[in-house]
Amino acid sequence: MSKARKADKAEARQFVVDCSLALAWCFPDEKADYPQAVLDSLAETAAIVPALWHLEIGNALLMGERRKRCTAADILKWLSFLSTLPITVDDETISRAWNDVMDLAREHNLSVYDASYLELALRRSLPLATLDIPLKKAALAAGVVAYKP
Repeated sequence: MSKARKADKAEARQFVVDCSLALAWCFPDEKADYPQAVLDSLAETAAIVPALWHLEIGNALLMGERRKRCTAADILKWLSFLSTLPITVDDETISRAWNDVMDLAREHNLSVYDASYLELALRRSLPLATLDIPLKKAALAAGVVAYKP
């Protein structure tokens, strides 16, 4: 198989995963079939995230600790787990934050954070895995398909 064909095949098996979905892999009270199926699919595919993903995950976990949903030890375990997954960071997110991402946020009434996932999925023509209802609606309106593991 040629290098170009291998690259095309790898790209076809990639998807965008947002913070809401990844957090369901951590918090026990958020376990559900769809997030588990997405996680299981990472054995054969890879995910990509915008540059803010690590900060958004860290903040959500810290808020969970402050609300007594988890402990610092839980967070260390979950961050270690997340770091082993085939999730790459998109390098272009930052350069698009104040134009394309902001425009999508305005157009779809999203936070800039959520719009960054939509922008990435649109730019790379990738499906989106999310549990966030407004982001799902915006993705559908923009022509982005939901990731189906």
